[in-house]
Amino acid sequence: MAQQAQTLPNTEVADLARASAGELSRLLGENPNADRAQVKLDGHDLILPRQALTLLRDLLSEMAQGNAVTVVPTHAEMTTQEAANILNVSRPHLVKLLEEEIIPFTLTGTHRRVRYQDIMAYKIQRDEECRTALDELANQAQEYDMGY
Repeated sequence: MAQQAQTLPNTEVADLARASAGELSRLLGENPNADRAQVKLDGHDLILPRQALTLLRDLLSEMAQGNAVTVVPTHAEMTTQEAANILNVSRPHLVKLLEEEIIPFTLTGTHRRVRYQDIMAYKIQRDEECRTALDELANQAQEYDMGY
């Protein structure tokens, strides 16, 4: 997995990304059955699969909001620090989750490696549990007329 310095898009880049994302979204919507598209770049014709166009639209949408974007293959393995950064937790907390076998990992020598898809599966599960807990709290607040 290649790492490169991430820089936030400047205003000009964000504006261009916004316009491109909108146009690409419109084209994908107008052609729901198209499984590929022809793109011209510097006089060369490229044929791109629909999945790449959808990913490009999503990437442009993030850039339009001023976000830096990194593409990570779902099967990619990452360090515990990289995984902790994605989950927005400390590295020691992530290591505890690994040791408790909550998130699977492999050892490369003495270093733990975590698959991106396992981190994202845990994140989705954790986010769903948080939403459920918040819904329960909101229901209780309504039930006890707490004014929320």
